[in-house]
Amino acid sequence: MPHPSPRPVVIREVGLRDGLQSIATIVPTEHKRAWLAAAHAAGQREIEVGSFVPARLLPQLADTAELLAYARTLPGLKASVLVPNLKGAERALDGDAHLMILPLSASHAHSLANLRKTPDEVVAELGRIRAARDASGRKTLIEGGVGTAFGCTIQGEVPVSEVLRLLQALLDAGADRVSLADTVGYADPGAVARLFEQALKIAGERFCCGHFHDTRGLALANVAAALDLGVARFDASLAGIGGCPHAPGASGNATTEDLAFMLEAMGHHTGLDLDALLRLRAQVVGWIPGEPTHGALWRAGLPGTFRPARASAR
Repeated sequence: MPHPSPRPVVIREVGLRDGLQSIATIVPTEHKRAWLAAAHAAGQREIEVGSFVPARLLPQLADTAELLAYARTLPGLKASVLVPNLKGAERALDGDAHLMILPLSASHAHSLANLRKTPDEVVAELGRIRAARDASGRKTLIEGGVGTAFGCTIQGEVPVSEVLRLLQALLDAGADRVSLADTVGYADPGAVARLFEQALKIAGERFCCGHFHDTRGLALANVAAALDLGVARFDASLAGIGGCPHAPGASGNATTEDLAFMLEAMGHHTGLDLDALLRLRAQVVGWIPGEPTHGALWRAGLPGTFRPARASAR
């Protein structure tokens, strides 16, 4: 059943991973720590701090272990990392991450291009990661993220039945929770409503997050469609940085500050200080000169009539 009434909604910041991995500029570690501290001070309590991939492939994320260690010192912050395989998961466990996300592409072609594994091989890898997590005694949660859920620039159409099959397979393999991503920006609100409704029937409370790219300007509309179904956690990137190397012309992720404004204007409590986010946005943009950034709120500012939602809203 839809839940349109105001309630708390979590925005998980992914700019430090999905954003920075998509640009050429390498942001110094001290700037990233400052970003983490300022985001935490602005009220963000879930941040994807990086990815445990080889530094030769993504030098922008070579300091993930250091950032994870710093994030663990910030009170109440849940630090997540992306892991492409068991080796990355072992590093996440060593760093005592709160959450590790294993990406899976529902598109067979995209999966081979991005991870050099078939979707079912990624499912098997999650099973090995679950075994390693259990053996370690760590409490790190495992999220299986199904990407290219609405189509693929390489393969084209991705059948809904395949997306749902893989979602169930990840749960069966041991994922604590699952999420869906519009990796290349093909989704529209109607498609989101139809797919997310079926996904929620499969995963129930173990469905945790929607990840939308703003490639065609529909990220916020797609969030609203998922929100109506009761989804209450969404990924976003400060200044809308990021994207997918297999999506030419992509404009990046949903913009954190714009998404926070929309949710608060609708009466949903995010716990975020929008003025502080806008100040942080300006700082981050200054660290990545020449790189594409996006968003609308920073241009016009908050409306004079704007009032943030109250924490007690339900």
